[in-house]
Amino acid sequence: MGASIKFAVDTWGVGYDPAPDASQLEPATSDVDPTVELPVSQWRPIVPNPLYTLPQRVAFVDGIRRIDASILIDSDGDVRPGICASVAAGVVVTSGGTHAQVVDVRIERCVFGTSVVEAIDTRFGTYQPRICSDDDRESLYLGIHQAMVELELDCGDDQDAELIVFDGPLRGRHVAAGVGYIKAQHVRYLPEPTQQVVYGLGTGQRSPLFVVGSGGRNRWSWYVRLPGPITHGLSGIVRCELPGVGSIDDAIARSDVVSRTLVRFASEPHKDPRAPQNLYPIAGLERTLRHRLGDAALFQRQLLLAASERRSVP
Repeated sequence: MGASIKFAVDTWGVGYDPAPDASQLEPATSDVDPTVELPVSQWRPIVPNPLYTLPQRVAFVDGIRRIDASILIDSDGDVRPGICASVAAGVVVTSGGTHAQVVDVRIERCVFGTSVVEAIDTRFGTYQPRICSDDDRESLYLGIHQAMVELELDCGDDQDAELIVFDGPLRGRHVAAGVGYIKAQHVRYLPEPTQQVVYGLGTGQRSPLFVVGSGGRNRWSWYVRLPGPITHGLSGIVRCELPGVGSIDDAIARSDVVSRTLVRFASEPHKDPRAPQNLYPIAGLERTLRHRLGDAALFQRQLLLAASERRSVP
């Protein structure tokens, strides 16, 4: 940090104030049109068309984030909160539906706060400043989340694949080959009785398409049930998103291809407690990203050292 800016590490905050799950940061929307493929009265489970050719090269893009330290920034006697965090994103590519290879990993370490934020140098790298709109916890967490999303988008833009699966909502991404893949269903988009159709989906079946969003940010969306034990209505249910462009016929064809492709990569309960939604290429990528982020305790010690050195400067 600059010579005029001192900071302290709040060691209590890291372990007892975890960041919320990414899906909890997604805003709900009331702009939903469930009639784009079928009228509500005709909603029913749909078996994806088996005649469409499945993609041979599929890329999966995912990101993770970790809070390394909560900090208190002292600028001319005014103490403001901030967060030092590491974010990582990467890509794993499968060819022919079998071999999976991690082809890209990107890491950033940032300090999040308001305009008083400056870079923090440590032995193992520099935490670059990221300015947030406010320094309340929600704004800081959203800043971390946005940094991760930007890394994911950079990774996805560089991929030459027939299908690019982003782990999470599209969040404004308009990659032509991209699809948003939402594993956990925290937001209910559909009215009755269409929601009952989702609960009644069989393995590999999808719901009719619906449109989510407005104001030029529309997405084609649908639900599909992945293979696995069905213990309740949402077992194995994932939601998918496509950019809201093109015709409904194009979106239907794409949704059939995506639905059939995702079923091939569903994980199994005896291998992954988050099965089947945690697709096995994504699970492997997450393990690689966590390893590449390094030891959290080591980075916290480096931040404590940097804070001590800064406070010792007159």
